[in-house]
Amino acid sequence: MFQTIQSRAVLLPHDDIDTDQIIPARFLKVTSRDGLGVNLFHDWRYQASGAPQADFPLNAPGAAGSQVLIAGHNFGCGSSREHAPWALCDFGFRAVVASSFADIFRSNALKNGLLPVALGREEHARLCAARAADPGLVVTVDLAGQVIAWPGQSPLTFPVDPFARRCLLDGVDELGYLLSLRGDIEAYEARR
Repeated sequence: MFQTIQSRAVLLPHDDIDTDQIIPARFLKVTSRDGLGVNLFHDWRYQASGAPQADFPLNAPGAAGSQVLIAGHNFGCGSSREHAPWALCDFGFRAVVASSFADIFRSNALKNGLLPVALGREEHARLCAARAADPGLVVTVDLAGQVIAWPGQSPLTFPVDPFARRCLLDGVDELGYLLSLRGDIEAYEARR
């Protein structure tokens, strides 16, 4: 179930972050979601030797435990791979905030429990500036109310597909939603 999130945010203000940057193709040989977070943004997070890049945002001390990622424009573009939201979720992120998302990534994210929060460019720029000024900035994401807020900012609304919102709030995927209607379906079939 998706509850209201209050979390420090990690700032990765790059535009056009594609799914191969989120989780490089060489790590897609798995069928389990578990363990993908260690390779999230692998080619940016680690040196060729495997040592962490000291200046990469996910390697900063405050990044551990953060549930909100703030990215730039057109997040999740590129190839369609569910491994991208799997890796983000396995790292611990529950929401990604950007000024826009690739359609396939948005769909994959919602189906896998990751909330894509699209803000207008001005609002997004204010959030990026607030986070840049305060590395410990706590962001509140309320899916039920479809609002996001941070200190000094009145709550801003964001769009989300109503069916996906319902599934996230109930903690079910599409099949789980259908199974929750089993009694209604059986009653309908019995009447037919």
